[in-house]
Amino acid sequence: MISFVTSNKGKFAEARGIFGDLEQKDIGYTEIQADTLEEVAIFGMKEVSSRLQVPVMLEDAGLFIEALQGFPGVYSAYVQKTIGNDGILRLMEGVVDRRAFFKSVVVYAEPGLEPQMFKGIVQGRIGYEARGSLGFGYDPVFYVDERSLGETEIEEKNRISHRAASMLALKEWLDSR
Repeated sequence: MISFVTSNKGKFAEARGIFGDLEQKDIGYTEIQADTLEEVAIFGMKEVSSRLQVPVMLEDAGLFIEALQGFPGVYSAYVQKTIGNDGILRLMEGVVDRRAFFKSVVVYAEPGLEPQMFKGIVQGRIGYEARGSLGFGYDPVFYVDERSLGETEIEEKNRISHRAASMLALKEWLDSR
């Protein structure tokens, strides 16, 4: 069984929808200030894998808004906690180019194996309003086609999302071993 290190119940529910048998470990780890999600995830995995000594995965994700030069990016969790979706919508007032993407980086490790990294991206846009109560975080303001991820059931989200892409890549790699 894989231990998924996260305090985020939404992330865990999405991961469980892909992997089935999965254990949530809310143990926390150091999230360094870095330029990329990859750096944050690898640093966190070094700490987590040395503490747990079992098959383990963690995931870091970010929302990257084109008109804001990629902001909030690696600071997505902090920005969500401080200004939230309303703050993002305020930053986007009057902005025509609303293109954005979510990126997910999953790192997997087990004793005796170098950490493995898997990435996923979903292209979309920032809506003009928050819609939907499904999902978490930026889901209500991130639109794929004409619907927000906040209006998307978990089964469908696990077919199109950034997190699903990175986790499905990990699952495929594990199944091929």
